[in-house]
Amino acid sequence: MHSTFTNRLINETSPYLLQHAYNPVEWYPWGEEALQKAKVEGKIILVSIGYSACHWCHVMERESFENESVANLMNANFVNIKVDREERPDLDHIYMDAVQAISGSGGWPLNVFLTPQAKPFYGGTYFPPQKAYGKSSWTDVLNSIIQAWNERKNEIEAQAENLTDHLLRANSFGAIVNKIELNNEQELTTIEQCDQMFKTIMNTADTQWGGFGKAPKFPQTFTIQYLLRYHYFTGNKEALQQALLSIDKMLMGGIYDHIAGGLARYSTDEEWLAPHFEKMLYDNALLINILCDAYQLSTDKKYADAIRKTISFVQNELLSSEGGFYAALDADSEGEEGKYYVWQKNEVDDILGENAELFCAFFDISEKGNWEEKNILRNLQSIKDFVIPRGLDQEQFEKTIQQCLQKLSLQRSNRIKPSLDDKIILGWNALMLQSIAKASVVLREPAFKEMAATNFIFLKNKFTHAEASLQLMHTYKNGVSKYKAFLDDYAYIIAALLQLYKTSFSENYLLMAFDYCNYVIENFSDEESCFFYFTHQDQKDVIVRKKEIYDGATASGNSVMAENLLQLSIIFDNAQWRARSNQMLQAISNSILKYPGSFGVWASLLLFQVMGINEVVVIGANYANLSNDILLKYVPNIVMMSSENGNEAFPLLAAKPSGQPDYIFLCKNYSCLAPFTTTSSLFLEIEKSNKIKTR
Repeated sequence: MHSTFTNRLINETSPYLLQHAYNPVEWYPWGEEALQKAKVEGKIILVSIGYSACHWCHVMERESFENESVANLMNANFVNIKVDREERPDLDHIYMDAVQAISGSGGWPLNVFLTPQAKPFYGGTYFPPQKAYGKSSWTDVLNSIIQAWNERKNEIEAQAENLTDHLLRANSFGAIVNKIELNNEQELTTIEQCDQMFKTIMNTADTQWGGFGKAPKFPQTFTIQYLLRYHYFTGNKEALQQALLSIDKMLMGGIYDHIAGGLARYSTDEEWLAPHFEKMLYDNALLINILCDAYQLSTDKKYADAIRKTISFVQNELLSSEGGFYAALDADSEGEEGKYYVWQKNEVDDILGENAELFCAFFDISEKGNWEEKNILRNLQSIKDFVIPRGLDQEQFEKTIQQCLQKLSLQRSNRIKPSLDDKIILGWNALMLQSIAKASVVLREPAFKEMAATNFIFLKNKFTHAEASLQLMHTYKNGVSKYKAFLDDYAYIIAALLQLYKTSFSENYLLMAFDYCNYVIENFSDEESCFFYFTHQDQKDVIVRKKEIYDGATASGNSVMAENLLQLSIIFDNAQWRARSNQMLQAISNSILKYPGSFGVWASLLLFQVMGINEVVVIGANYANLSNDILLKYVPNIVMMSSENGNEAFPLLAAKPSGQPDYIFLCKNYSCLAPFTTTSSLFLEIEKSNKIKTR
């Protein structure tokens, strides 16, 4: 670290920006000072976007941004702005779209050149210090840009205008449906189309190693979730098999940390062996979510164990003393990717002694190594398949393996840990909150319920704007919350509140979800379409208000809002919200049907639309126990309310008889059945209405 240099990032809280605070490059954070300087001096803006756990971001910093001669070139000719993509995902979306339009690909670090009016005209990702990998060197790129600006400024400004117009046009999807009446309830899709989505997904499925597509492989939890739901409705065994195979192979692979728990962001190979080792909060939240589904469907103990181990990792590594969850753990330690996680065989032999041979056989550890002459722990066989041919007792074997893992954990704790990105992001916290709340219900675990409740209190206290009770902020660190919350933050917190309700049946959670939903409609709606903008209407420092619809590493705020609107429309009997949810689906249904892997949450919503939603109400003195029993079963298309007595404030609870016995009411597709008195009779009816014979 160059203590001789400091730049304007020194006053920031983002670990990623602070990592660059000692570069000789005169970095600015995104803001009025930098943008005004560019306008006044007529200078090109270089925006360099990355995040703390990004390996190649660190590489480019070491190679170029710490180099004084490169820094002098940048300082003399550009206004240099560093952006943490996790703090400002809105800027990342805009300029990533621009670079993808220019070059056909994107990624991080993202380096994009803007006119003094902040309009993009050129960009790329990682650039090496010397020409290599078919890429120009960073200094060649800088010099070319400087020359072009000096000689062809008008041409570049015209190019920037054209590119900005392209971004605006690409953002205008959905406007065609603004003429559709809000009470439109037409059926958007059929079960046959859901079958086709299943077949499309299976065309990309890796039936040997699980997952979808070739390397690099991402968890794609939304696609797995669609397969689990599709299996539930159709009984299709292939869907269940591929979903569970994908989960199993990830849990067996090197992408999952067998010692401490926790999933890395993606695997560089198709076998899930070698990840980029960074561990993100959101990936682990989404893993817990599908593990809950897998456990409910299969009742296999290994999924319950994986839920507990992953939550334990989050608790040990990512939980702040205040009750918030930190963003990520880096891939690198001591300047080397994965160093904290890998092993030499002789190390393992020394630590484990007589158990080393068995452990090494089970975890694919050898002298030559399974990755770059080192070993990443992974299982090539399930425990059952490993112990049977060796005549081992499974229970004793599992106990031995746990003892060995604890010894390695103790040894690993002496190593230098990867750095922690200790900012707290509202949306990612909401994802983890939702998953831990779900796990508390599925595993009947009071400690998880308490962790979820504590996290929500923390989020409410620290992320609510001081002068507006419904305005939330995006990040928090060192007692300070920053940046107005984005659509995703609100969408995820509403979804988390709907899940929190199931942990305690406190109606306050539903009332808060209703209020936040109203706030989103008022402040994020696109007047020309049924969709929502990513940014708040009062935010003025972006050249485009983008609308995001793809479900990528995390779900799009629009797909989650469509699901929130559907659920809340039932709870509060709001026909307008239900119609808007349908409209959103209708507007992009063709894209969802063609590319279900890119629209995983939307695909599940289409499935729910075909199958209908079960509206379940439990009334009576024993409502909590009965409701918990109902929630233990896997029924993905259920909206439930429970109360000891009816409640006129909630349409589902209004005018319901209370007293003895306890009653369970079931309504679906605008018709209600006579009340049940047992959960078994309820499930018989739900299964009858939910099941479709496999075609």
